[in-house]
Amino acid sequence: MRIALSFFRMTDIVSTTPMTAPVPAPKPKRRKPTPPPPAEVVAPTPDQKPARAKRGKAEEEHARIRIKIRAYDHKIIDESSKTIVEAAKRSGANVRGPVPLPTERRRYTVNRSPFIDKDARDQYEMRIHKRLLDIVDPTPKTIEVLTSLSLPAGVSIEVKM
Repeated sequence: MRIALSFFRMTDIVSTTPMTAPVPAPKPKRRKPTPPPPAEVVAPTPDQKPARAKRGKAEEEHARIRIKIRAYDHKIIDESSKTIVEAAKRSGANVRGPVPLPTERRRYTVNRSPFIDKDARDQYEMRIHKRLLDIVDPTPKTIEVLTSLSLPAGVSIEVKM
């Protein structure tokens, strides 16, 4: 029996290019579904209720004063918002609110001792209460009454026209 042996050179067996992982085939792209055709607008019959108008456009036509009230004490802010609402209603304006906005909380952590006791700390919190008032269709008398109001100390007011 004859066995044929062949000798290979090292360059024949080992490739000179670095081996890399096989590149996966690209995934097929998803197509966006086509939107349905627009529905026909049908006028309501006399026995059906008419569609409501959107609020946004109707409210833009009216003049409006927006008042934002801020204070540290919730009793003072409620009292001052009540006086503003009463004054605006007496002058003949339409008032929306007071709307309570989220309370802002500022928290501070302080070391009790300046030197060694890192674990001993005090924690403090300041709460800032907020209210929002909208005065719709203000008259000149309303603006005059609002500027002459005297509110308690500790209440800050931001007015936007």
